[in-house]
Amino acid sequence: MNNALPSLMTRGLKTWLAGAGLLLSLCSTPALAAWDIQQLMQGLAQNKSGRASFVEKKYIAVLDAPVESSGELLYTAPDRLEKRTLKPKPESLVIDGGTLTVERGKRRMVLRLQDYPELVAFTESIRGTLAGDTAALKRIYNLDLEGNEERWTLTLRPVETKMLDVVQRIRIGGSRAEVKTIDIEQTDKDRSVMVITPMAAP
Repeated sequence: MNNALPSLMTRGLKTWLAGAGLLLSLCSTPALAAWDIQQLMQGLAQNKSGRASFVEKKYIAVLDAPVESSGELLYTAPDRLEKRTLKPKPESLVIDGGTLTVERGKRRMVLRLQDYPELVAFTESIRGTLAGDTAALKRIYNLDLEGNEERWTLTLRPVETKMLDVVQRIRIGGSRAEVKTIDIEQTDKDRSVMVITPMAAP
């Protein structure tokens, strides 16, 4: 198997993997006297499924203007994540267990995550968050939580050098257990900003 994904697909894939699972915990949690990372993780792990719309802007160094896309994001416990891009062109990215499936038009590609260690790190960090497993998350990222329950920002900085070669930091902003923005700064200075709006289940 070819161990190098096309560069544009890799950029987009890493961007959404870092954020997709985190943004799909859509219910509020009761007010708590103490607010810390453990409280946040417990709140984010409450929902076993979620659906949201997204608008994403990617700032790429070689382009004069950001690239904008929009669509839907879905999560189903324990390990299924899906990003359905509707505009500007339809595209589907699905992680189910240890498999990644990419569909663009009539083209379909199925990959094993274990063949791409960097993507495994992204995926496991998402699953650790959704499961409320702070220890698993800390094996991959250094965590820094700022603000309060009503308005917080969680910053993730990769621990491993291989991850730092790709991502400088991920900043997730939200209120209670609802994630509203995901800002990913890559090491090559490319950046993506995603704004998320919860949607009711169909």
